[in-house]
Amino acid sequence: MPTEEILTIEKLVYGGEGLARLDGKVVLVPYVLPGEVVRAEVQRSKSDLFRGRVLEWTTRSSSRVEAPCPYFLRCGGCQYQHIDYAEQLRQKQAVLRDVLRRVGKIEWDGEIGVIAAEPWQYRNRIQLHMDRGAVGYFEHGSHTLCAIDHCPIASPALNSVIPKLNLAATATVELFTNETEVQVNVLDRVPRSALQAVQSLGVTGPIEYAGFEVSRNSFFQVNRFLIDRMLECALADSEGGVAIDLYAGVGLFAASLAARFKQVIAVESAGSAVRDLEHNIGTRDLPITPEHQTAEDYLAAYAGPVDLILADPPRSGLGKHVVKELDRIRAPRLTIVACDPATLARDLQGLITARYRIDRITLVDLFPQTFHIETVVQLSAAE
Repeated sequence: MPTEEILTIEKLVYGGEGLARLDGKVVLVPYVLPGEVVRAEVQRSKSDLFRGRVLEWTTRSSSRVEAPCPYFLRCGGCQYQHIDYAEQLRQKQAVLRDVLRRVGKIEWDGEIGVIAAEPWQYRNRIQLHMDRGAVGYFEHGSHTLCAIDHCPIASPALNSVIPKLNLAATATVELFTNETEVQVNVLDRVPRSALQAVQSLGVTGPIEYAGFEVSRNSFFQVNRFLIDRMLECALADSEGGVAIDLYAGVGLFAASLAARFKQVIAVESAGSAVRDLEHNIGTRDLPITPEHQTAEDYLAAYAGPVDLILADPPRSGLGKHVVKELDRIRAPRLTIVACDPATLARDLQGLITARYRIDRITLVDLFPQTFHIETVVQLSAAE
């Protein structure tokens, strides 16, 4: 049975919630800030974990602001709209440092740099759910639809399409835009009439984004304001003979590497992305060799020289097999672009064990108003 308790929020944790303690047990509470004192309804979630729902604030943080989105607190897309943006960045730095310490046993005392830009209307790709004439996102922690007519973190072009999606169909739709065209991808089986109606709102084939062809199923960075700055951060002052770009996607990093290295090997396993990669290489006449393989398979067979390996893995991270091969190949410099701090911490722990040292950590805030953290880590091989 739920009980009412007075809780003091100690810190934010990865996932967007605040952490408090009750008789030694952890209580996770959404939409709070460190230092706040709340009266909350608390209920056991697991044997050693409780969750709280705020009923009243006794003490509010000075960094708390009024969320501009009318759907905030219902929509599950954002977790931080109640936090001043400068404080969001400070909290993400603290969360990242905490995850590195807890998960990877990494005591990083150095600076965590921050790269940030406009915190609203930044997303060039969103996924929406349609049900009985309504369109929106799922509510926090559920599959209940939160109907919307606009999204403050989506780009203007996407917001112009959202009201037109109110169709009598149950489906999930992905929209991707370069602000001129909107690419429409229906992810479910729907009646032909509904499919045609949705697809009439945009294009179903590849679109060009920042000079790259991007097909429906190909990954591309979602923050339209930070792509160039993220590239500058990841490449820094790197140059040399051979660079390997793991999880290369459509060639975003590989194209920039090609201006600094004599040879670039771009490794990608997804068929759609590989086709886009080959097209993008061909149109630019770049010294890039595409390899349609998994990172694990490619590295396991690699025996040549390399000056830099850059990896932009999925949320699951590099994994122990890739880390093992990186240890064997021993490139003098590694760069990891990570979208999950927990798997990043695990991978870094393995690389540090393999005598790599961390040179620089930078938080690139690709996802303002949310708990998500993108991190660029530069490492070098110890002598």
